[in-house]
Parts: sequence; structure tokens; C-alpha cells
Amino acid sequence: MTFANKRGERGAPEPLAHLPYEIRRAIEITPAAGTRERIVDITTTGRRTGRPRRIEIFFYRANGATYLCSGAGGGATGWYANLRANPAFTFHLKNGVRADLPAHATTVTDPTERATVIAAIVDDLNQPHDPGTIGPTRLEDWAASRLMRIDFD
Repeated sequence: MTFANKRGERGAPEPLAHLPYEIRRAIEITPAAGTRERIVDITTTGRRTGRPRRIEIFFYRANGATYLCSGAGGGATGWYANLRANPAFTFHLKNGVRADLPAHATTVTDPTERATVIAAIVDDLNQPHDPGTIGPTRLEDWAASRLMRIDFD
């Protein structure tokens, strides 16, 4: 059983089934996806100001779910702090398919899920995407990354 369907019962619908086919395809990237296909914008609500904050960020797929991750080093990020305070946000597809998708973020705290997902992200990043854009990365560099699972409304 994957972490993505652990919340539902056996035979539960796929978490992206309610989305149009073109949008599902854009989100369900594989290790063969290029760098550009992994880039989206997200709009969060500022934790102190309450104002919208839009940034460009990579998204990842692991175990049938969609994730945002702070990357190597695990340093503090505004988007992560904003989503912890206000989990509702907008996920903006912008390369190929354009769509503004309402979503919710959940902090991944379960050690098993974190380890599995971060290992999958690092393995994915070490695939030959677009030469020169993503260099080889090491699992130990990503261990402290901030990690959020995304559910689309």
C-alpha cells in the first residue's frame, strides 16, 4: 500500500481522478520528465501579512502522490512556513498545460514516509533529465528537507 492511498480504503478512487486528463498528465510526471515539466508556481497566504505570495518551485511525484520539498540542506523557506500556517494554496501549472488548481498541503512527519519519499525524489533527480540543469545529488544532503504532500481539491 502506498502512502498516497493509505488514507483511503481499498479500491478508493485515484487522488487525481477528479481532474481533467490533461491536468492529470501534467501532474503525474515520471523520471523521464524534463526539468521544465517539474516547475510550477504556488501561491500561498503569507503567515504574517495574510497577503498572497507566489513563487516558482519544483514539484515531485513519489508513491502515487505529489510533493513539494525544500531541497538539499533543508534550510528554512517562506513557502513552507506559510503552508504550515495556512495549508490551502494554489498550484499553478504553467508549462504546456496552464491551470490554477486549489490544493491543500500536509506536512510529512512520519519517518517512514519521509525516508521513502525523499529517497524517491533523490533517485528521480539523479536520472538523466535535461543535461546541465540538475546535477547528481546525494540522499544525505536531502535528509533534513522540508516536505509537504499535496492534495488537490
